[in-house]
Amino acid sequence: MPPVVTTYELNSRDALLRFLHAGLATAITDGLFAIVLSIGFYGSTFSRLFQGVASTLVGSSAFTGGARTTALGVLMHFGVAFGWSAVFVFVVMRSARILRILSSRFGTFKVASVYGPAIWLVMSLVVIPVLLRRPPPISVRWWIQLVGHSPFVGMPIVASANRPDTRSENAAA
Repeated sequence: MPPVVTTYELNSRDALLRFLHAGLATAITDGLFAIVLSIGFYGSTFSRLFQGVASTLVGSSAFTGGARTTALGVLMHFGVAFGWSAVFVFVVMRSARILRILSSRFGTFKVASVYGPAIWLVMSLVVIPVLLRRPPPISVRWWIQLVGHSPFVGMPIVASANRPDTRSENAAA
């Protein structure tokens, strides 16, 4: 039986490293997932994908903004990945209930299977519609994103945040 975890002590440096690792891992894995879907399955382009992201802030002119709006979209994508990573590392991991689940068998998988899709639901049903001032189109693509957010968003965040503190292990050795 795994130990019951009720608190989670992270020093500032360790929390920052977990946050940075989670944000970077998530931005890369989710970005690659989106790129493969867009180019490989939807017949789009790298630029069009990230201009679409930028369009949530600058409107449809993003699609004629060239490299500048593509870069803005990439930066926004990284910002969102780091934002949700921060929520997990600095807020969610303070929950005794989440920590108990994380310490259980397949705990990282269990939490990622909920956290990733929860992120998609908040982004697609609240954040993006507020920015675009229109409801989301619920289509096959929407469902693919919902399912894909477990392995490509939830897992990198949760696994990075839940990794053992290597400094304390090295100190004990």
